[in-house]
Amino acid sequence: MLADGYYEWQRDGKVKLPWLYEVEGGPFAIAGLWEGETCTLLTTDANELAAQVHDRMPMILDPEDYGAWLACEQIPLVPYPADRMTAKPVSVAVNSVKNQGPECVELRSTS
Repeated sequence: MLADGYYEWQRDGKVKLPWLYEVEGGPFAIAGLWEGETCTLLTTDANELAAQVHDRMPMILDPEDYGAWLACEQIPLVPYPADRMTAKPVSVAVNSVKNQGPECVELRSTS
C-alpha cells in the first residue's frame, strides 16, 4: 500500500489528539498482505519517534526492499528509522470521517 502519511492518536484524558507521521522523500510503501478482496497492513514495534505516541507503527518498507517484498523474498521486518521520519500534531478535524479537506492536516497547537 502506498501512503504519504499515517495518523496515530495520543490520549489526553477523554480527548484523542492526532499526530501525522510522514517519511522524508514523499510517498512510501507499507507492507501488507491480501487475498481476494481482503487485505491487512502489517505493524511492527514503534521506533523512537512513533513510540512517543504509540507502541506500534505500520511496517514501512525501505525503498531498497520494494522489489524483494513484491517478489515474496525475505526482508528485514524492523521499524523504519526515526531519523527519516517526521511527526506533527494536526487538527482534531481528522477525528471525524465527515472531514476530508486540508483542515485535517493543519497544525494543532501543543501548548
